[in-house]
Amino acid sequence: MTREDIFKTVDHTLLAQTATWEEIKEICDDAIKYQTASVCIPASYVKRAKDYVDGKMAICTVIGFPNGYSTSAVKEYETKDALLNGADEIDMVINLGDVKDKHFDKIKGEIALLKSACGDKVLKVIIETCLLTEEEKIKACEIVTNAGVEFIKTSTGFSTAGATFDDVALMKEHVGENVKIKAAGGISSFDDAEKFISLGASRLGTSRLIKIMKNTDNGAGY
Repeated sequence: MTREDIFKTVDHTLLAQTATWEEIKEICDDAIKYQTASVCIPASYVKRAKDYVDGKMAICTVIGFPNGYSTSAVKEYETKDALLNGADEIDMVINLGDVKDKHFDKIKGEIALLKSACGDKVLKVIIETCLLTEEEKIKACEIVTNAGVEFIKTSTGFSTAGATFDDVALMKEHVGENVKIKAAGGISSFDDAEKFISLGASRLGTSRLIKIMKNTDNGAGY
């Protein structure tokens, strides 16, 4: 697999709390140069970034991020606002307390609400694998599959750990055939990226791969 092939799977990501407009423009420029799948950025920058890339790159943003415990109504509003501002893809975080409390219908209902808001735009559902038991991860795969969304995503990159090979393999085993997998957080080399893809991931959330290409990787960041 070539590096160009890998870049086609990458959501080039900058979600740091201190991200500036200059930094957002830089990742947009890099994403266009290396032809990634999208840029994943804070919602507050979506409108400016959409205008800046001028149709040359898909814009992805995050909803209920990173903790997932906003109300469903707030997440729906965030989603609609992001789409109005030009977002092409939405990455939402589920309510992890609802997972622990086994309120599975509530989780499915919230995902369905946001999918309805998204229409034909891509929705990815973040389940924060590092905070779930194996049983809970399997149940989350079932819920996401039944909700009819395009992607399940491992991690926010803002919790105790990011994507692992074991989690992606487990998700591949338990999601429906129409659900794709996004591995995110801690993907720090092209070898790791290739392994995640071989295990079943079709999208990667990372910034480190382009930093490696630019020789600016300092081991920090998404």
